[in-house]
Amino acid sequence: MSDIRSMSLTELEAALKDMSQPAYRAKQVFSWLHKQKILSFDGMTNIPKELRAGLAAGYPLYGCEIRNKQVSKLDSTVKYLFELHDGELIESVVMKYKYGYTVCVSTQAGCKMNCAFCASALGGFHRNLSAGEILGEIYAAENDLGITVSHIVLMGMGEPLDNYDNVLRFLRLVTDENGHNISMRNISLSTCGIVPKIYDLLNECLQLTLSVSLHAPFDELRSKIMPVNRKYGIDELLKACREYAETTSRRISFEYAMLGGVNDSDECARALAKKLRGMLCHVNLIPVNEVKESPFHPGSPEQLKRFSDILEKNGITVTVRRKLGSDIDASCGQLRLKHTEGNSV
Repeated sequence: MSDIRSMSLTELEAALKDMSQPAYRAKQVFSWLHKQKILSFDGMTNIPKELRAGLAAGYPLYGCEIRNKQVSKLDSTVKYLFELHDGELIESVVMKYKYGYTVCVSTQAGCKMNCAFCASALGGFHRNLSAGEILGEIYAAENDLGITVSHIVLMGMGEPLDNYDNVLRFLRLVTDENGHNISMRNISLSTCGIVPKIYDLLNECLQLTLSVSLHAPFDELRSKIMPVNRKYGIDELLKACREYAETTSRRISFEYAMLGGVNDSDECARALAKKLRGMLCHVNLIPVNEVKESPFHPGSPEQLKRFSDILEKNGITVTVRRKLGSDIDASCGQLRLKHTEGNSV
């Protein structure tokens, strides 16, 4: 049985037609779900009581319960640990910028990818999130903070392209003009590099930003820190990225976590520039957040600047990610892991 927040307007229209309801009811229900962001059918005040009861009997309406909330004293970043209807725990982060609020959402409870520097997979993979549950992260944060989010990054727990169908449904729902109506251009989807799904996404011709977690310019090194590279090597991945950029005319964002003494050498910078030359892209250098379960640590600010300078001198556009939430377990999976460990003692 599908949760009702995962249903498209067309699917709602068909469901309500089967319940002998007039066509306009579907837009009313859809608005309650995605504009008013209600958590109970009882909140649909312009819907007949009998219909509300029928919907409640036929369709689950899932929300996210706040189990933990951390607010950075440094930059007002907010980190949430949400509990889902079945007890699964996921994380979301709200960041404030000059242009408004960005929310980073999870797409899976846990992760299968086992990237060496990430805490998301340390608690194991449990399940995919439905489109409605991903939406629920946004709505719960907006309701709690009294804000409206303008930008979304699918860069929380999980690999979005490993949950492809639900993520695609989420994208269509969150950009629906009858719902939250966020511009597709204000959405970034991050992947560790599942090449066949990049081609699937390419064929959708969506105007979102594709962010690719690269983190190394050499196969041997990348395979050590990102096991997915053993299946889809760097050259195969970059070929797909070039085709994606050429087909969509959207610039690829390559995420590169700076792991001190591992992937931040001058040699790595020069090799990375060579690999990316001529592609419509930019590189986002990320000073890695320290996780106690991980052996990695940030490199020096001097080496970060040197790495950036080498890329720029070779014609690659570079940004250095502003470090937000460093005092509130900012890395993906940290808060969930801490909570899980605390309950297992």
